[in-house]
Amino acid sequence: MLNTNKKFSAILAFVVLGFSSVVLAGPYAPAAGQTGSTAIHKDDASFVAWATGSTVVRGLMDISNPSGGNASYGTDANAIGKAEGTSYDVVSLGDGGWATLTFNVVIGNDAGYDFAVFENGFSDTFLELGFVEVSSNGTNFFRFDAVSLTPTATQIGPWATLDPTNIHNLAGKYRQGYGTGFDLDELAGTAGLDVSRVTHVRVVDVVGSIDAAYATYDSAGNEVNDPWATPFSSSGFDLDAVGVINTPEPATLGLCLVGGFSLIMRRRGRRG
Repeated sequence: MLNTNKKFSAILAFVVLGFSSVVLAGPYAPAAGQTGSTAIHKDDASFVAWATGSTVVRGLMDISNPSGGNASYGTDANAIGKAEGTSYDVVSLGDGGWATLTFNVVIGNDAGYDFAVFENGFSDTFLELGFVEVSSNGTNFFRFDAVSLTPTATQIGPWATLDPTNIHNLAGKYRQGYGTGFDLDELAGTAGLDVSRVTHVRVVDVVGSIDAAYATYDSAGNEVNDPWATPFSSSGFDLDAVGVINTPEPATLGLCLVGGFSLIMRRRGRRG
């Protein structure tokens, strides 16, 4: 999103130019509050935990201008804990930057969404996007397939908007206070990933440029077009929080521990 002294100018431009009347015509779920939306509110009772650790690697404010320096708004700690749902309590990743989140629980694969990522978009169509990856060992990360059907004939400018129905499996699809859910079942069977015990979630800014020198691509090979360039301290994806929905039940973990302890004792008894 934008830095604090640019934000209100962006909102004014948004209203004056009539961007709020964007026609939604894509095949994917619509904005929060609309029929068929998959947005998850930050106060939803399904959340059982939030990120407890955060490591951010900043990208440039403008990838086409390295001399401008890196994004700097917020700190790693702004991504920890429950989503705030505000414009300001976030950490900005910069063009192509990323944040790696850890938790005091493991994320498990169960029915429906297993976790959700929150950005700070101030409207249903003024959005900045990020790829999402997960790991069960903290070393090997695997990306969710994502789709952007936003036209790429023209660059989405820094004050322009996106149609959320053209966006699938990209964090930032929903406005502040609403998370984008991710289902680990989509990655089941991926070599090197245990979807029943995910320990790390990584959010990677998409850059958003359609210049071939800087563009990033979705899983179908489409350039991901989102607001760019944003040469501000708050450039790129603005991470608010990552919330956990599914985790192995404590009772299940306890039975595993008891079973393991009993097996050890039986083996010791045989040796005796």
